[in-house]
Amino acid sequence: MTNEAIQEGGSSAHFAVFSSQNSNFRYTFNKIREVKSHRVGELFAAYRDILWDDGRHKYNVSSFIGEIDEILLGDRFSTFDQNTLDNLIGTLRQRGNSNATINRKMAALSKLLRKAHKMGDIHSLPEFRRQKERAGRIRFLERDEEARLFAAIRGRSEDAYRLSVFLVDSGCRLGEALGLIWNDIQEHRVSFWITKSGRSRTIPMTERVKEVIKLPPNTEGRRPKGPFTKLTQAQYRAIWNEAKTEVGLGADEQVVPHILRHTCASRLVQGGIDIRRVQMWLGHQTLSMTMRYAHLATNDLDGCVVVLEKPRGDEASSRSAENCVFASPLTTPTSVPRKAKGPEPAKATSKRSKGNSRKV
Repeated sequence: MTNEAIQEGGSSAHFAVFSSQNSNFRYTFNKIREVKSHRVGELFAAYRDILWDDGRHKYNVSSFIGEIDEILLGDRFSTFDQNTLDNLIGTLRQRGNSNATINRKMAALSKLLRKAHKMGDIHSLPEFRRQKERAGRIRFLERDEEARLFAAIRGRSEDAYRLSVFLVDSGCRLGEALGLIWNDIQEHRVSFWITKSGRSRTIPMTERVKEVIKLPPNTEGRRPKGPFTKLTQAQYRAIWNEAKTEVGLGADEQVVPHILRHTCASRLVQGGIDIRRVQMWLGHQTLSMTMRYAHLATNDLDGCVVVLEKPRGDEASSRSAENCVFASPLTTPTSVPRKAKGPEPAKATSKRSKGNSRKV
């Protein structure tokens, strides 16, 4: 091939074209991109608005990433290796973070690094393993606690009281309630469109909820966008903290607005509602989240006490065991029922002798 056979005119920067008398050849060369080093904080600034919606969760993620960047001393990296991740988790544990808290922080970091890897900002990812979490004790309000707390809230704000009743009877999250608009309320049902899982759900309303979603008759001025849009999360939490201190619950760190969601779930389970329906009511993305309340469903186990308290050798108790819902065909004696007596079948007649046979 001569020099005249090489034609560079009209080709792009990514192609080289070679020509001869019989054929043309086009070769493609991949563009080599330099991978630069970045700080975790820089990656978060680049992708936070893409990965997370505005709200409280995004605020928490910002705090998580800021702490991680501080632990890493602002180091710049083009790869995030396993040793760096292990040291990060070890530091968080030394700071007193529980496994549940570490999992939340690592979930935010993993989501950020996966996006950066996809965009070519880093070219290596570690393996994120979920830390084993212990099932913690779930705190919920007793009926008398609810009455005292709600009375203290009502003394400070009628709107906050209405919101409290709505939260405990609907089991929704605080942000879901504050985001309601009037179009979300139709007849006897309420729909939640802005949810943590991103999945909408619709539930029926109790009689109390039907009452509290109505605005007070002395409402003046323009009608608000929704039943609870006059309040913000900060305003409601401030009223809540003052009220719980007044009724003697100020030292209980678990008495936060989210306890109303736990209270709703516990009452559903204790009332005999199956776990799958409780999951649908609360809007949990996975059944494992709802299973935290399964231990409260003890009604089905009450019959076990009767069996355990039964004295040994008690014939009367043994007979009652036949009718027990827990009786097993392997342990309960059964008698084979006799067939009802009926007319006995006719005996087969013997063959006639040839001599007694007659032709008709």
